[in-house]
Amino acid sequence: MTDGKVAVVTGATSGIGRATAIGLGKAGYRVAILGRRETELAETARLSGASYSGVCDVTDPAAVHRYFTDLKAKLGRVDVVFNNAGRFAPQASFGDTDIATWQGMVDVNLNGAFYVAREAFRAMRDQTPQGGRIINNGSISAYVPRPGAAAYTATKHAITGLTKAISLDGRAFSIACGQIDIGNTATDMTAKMTTGSLQANGTMEPEPTFDVQHVVDAILYISGLPLEANVQFMTVMATTMPYIGRG
Repeated sequence: MTDGKVAVVTGATSGIGRATAIGLGKAGYRVAILGRRETELAETARLSGASYSGVCDVTDPAAVHRYFTDLKAKLGRVDVVFNNAGRFAPQASFGDTDIATWQGMVDVNLNGAFYVAREAFRAMRDQTPQGGRIINNGSISAYVPRPGAAAYTATKHAITGLTKAISLDGRAFSIACGQIDIGNTATDMTAKMTTGSLQANGTMEPEPTFDVQHVVDAILYISGLPLEANVQFMTVMATTMPYIGRG
């Protein structure tokens, strides 16, 4: 039972974020969404029946603070946050990784996740009834890297540490925090994988993908748990993708 709980989805303009917002809306949550692209965000709002929508760049801590302030004023509380916003970067050998790429990846994938999680944590800590659930979007790369992806890999390893820290500090306030690590779900971001991805041995090989609905189903399961139960880490991946035994 969702009982009209408020579920926030970041990076909701496309892909996993949009699919999750739609799934949460169908499940009866009051959905709140945010993203940078106004037109795409409006389409997600329409498809999900969102109760609140706001254009917001997660790399701007002041903008994230305003978003959560306005959200609480409109919907009253925050029960679930899917901390999903993130980006890839073009592949480059470690020595050729430029500073701008590194800083951009850290700003979105790590700093943005921190800003969102901090605002969510504060809202959940201070509301009555107290508590809530934060689900961070990690990655297979939180465990093993792809070639030429140092910046992405480093930020996703950092998300694992962030998840553990929030989970520990949240105990005192009935805040559960877990992480979903997704491998090769079929979205626009992974479309090129089916034609060829760089492998550890230097070859280009097509990789399998899987339907994004399975990710949505996993997030719905985690979101629906009582706060005394938590999925600390979950991996959802294409069965035959090069993860186990990668390299």
